[in-house]
Amino acid sequence: MLTDAQMTDARRYAGYAAAGTTMPIDANTDVVFVQYGSVTMSLWTRLSTLSASEEAVLTGIYLANLNMLEAAVPLAGDNLDTTSAAVWTHNPQEVRDRLALFNQWALRMCAFLGLAPGPGLQTGPAAALVRG
Repeated sequence: MLTDAQMTDARRYAGYAAAGTTMPIDANTDVVFVQYGSVTMSLWTRLSTLSASEEAVLTGIYLANLNMLEAAVPLAGDNLDTTSAAVWTHNPQEVRDRLALFNQWALRMCAFLGLAPGPGLQTGPAAALVRG
């Protein structure tokens, strides 16, 4: 059975907002729904009824990698003030590339769960700020 933290991570990595309530999220209170074939169920129900092998894939592959990828994005900011040092040259697209990789894994997790990506999961090209 997934922990509350794993349920929260799966929900947010899929692009859905926090439930923001002190009531426990369950099949009756979840507002995110999964269409799985001809069956519609809440995201909570989907995550609560995974087989042991599906849960192992979700936690051991998707959540583990998404946790690492998410943590790596802000760390990429450490290099934004340096263009090059000795033989090392900064990749100016590093943050964008890391976010794209994170989003790719999050989309793969959504596909694995049979879940449409939520509004918080960027699926198109990143918006760019251009100064003229």
